Amino acid sequence: MGKSAGGTARFGHTELPEEQSDALHRAVKLEWMTIIYLAITTFLVFLVLGNSQAMKAAWIEDLLSFLPPVAFLVAAKVIRRRPTERHPYGFHRAVGIAHLVAAVALVVMGVYLIVDSGLGLILAEHPTIGGIKLFGEVFWLGWLMIGVMAMTGIVPVFLGLAKMKLAKQLHDKVLYADADMNKADWMTALAAAVGVFGIGLGWWWADSVAALLISVSILRDGIKNLRGAVAGLIDTRAMTYDDSGPHPVGDRIDAYLLGLDWVVEAKSRIRDEGHVFHVESFVVTTKEKPPATHILKEARESCTGMDWKIQDMVIIPVDELPEEFLPGLTTSGGER
Repeated sequence: MGKSAGGTARFGHTELPEEQSDALHRAVKLEWMTIIYLAITTFLVFLVLGNSQAMKAAWIEDLLSFLPPVAFLVAAKVIRRRPTERHPYGFHRAVGIAHLVAAVALVVMGVYLIVDSGLGLILAEHPTIGGIKLFGEVFWLGWLMIGVMAMTGIVPVFLGLAKMKLAKQLHDKVLYADADMNKADWMTALAAAVGVFGIGLGWWWADSVAALLISVSILRDGIKNLRGAVAGLIDTRAMTYDDSGPHPVGDRIDAYLLGLDWVVEAKSRIRDEGHVFHVESFVVTTKEKPPATHILKEARESCTGMDWKIQDMVIIPVDELPEEFLPGLTTSGGER
């Protein structure tokens, strides 16, 4: 990430507070750790794939797991660029684009694997798992498969928990999506292991069912992330990092503005650019004459000081709150 003269990290021309700056550096390290770990485990899974559909689906999910961390690292490089004449809002939308690319890949591969696994179940394919000779002894390959799955299902959970905290601090939805997928990796590993064990017991259908469950999990992640990515790119109202509800900073800004003695009504709309917000606040003043410039400046600085994510803000004095820009208004300036 870019550095200011004082050594603090930046998002575009937004200087990050110390807490977020540290969180960003930790997130970058975690994503590099994730990529290295995935490179190792993906190679190991490939070595023991055999004829198992469940193992194949788990391997493809591991390959897809590269997308969120790579998207995060690329976006983290792009968004540090300052706004230009051609890009006056900066490059924060790179986060949304990275999120969208990863989500589309998950959806496409999820659909493909569901069809592939479903056909295996319909056609009653009977996969076989042979033996392998190691250290002069012959082992059933399934034990190695189960062992590798156990290894791949534990570490990502802890990585996911660590990333989840950082995603909240950074308001980073790509990091949150990656953390959410990591936390659920144990289910993929368990499903694949059960499918392999089922083959060993002679349950031919267990492998296809396990592969189908993994495929549905991939598709679910893809749809969830696709919905969030598209919502962000079409300027849905600013939400929390996990899309659980509207971001509270909008209500805080409106409450502050309404508390000023020269404001009668106030309502803001907030555009989520990826990590930072652009805020437009419409205010109805107590006098026909607009407030002086220095008064507007003081109000603006007070609002931008509420949250580091408020990168840019304008306060617009109006005769009445414009419903065409603020749909859902009541006559008192609140929401229906």
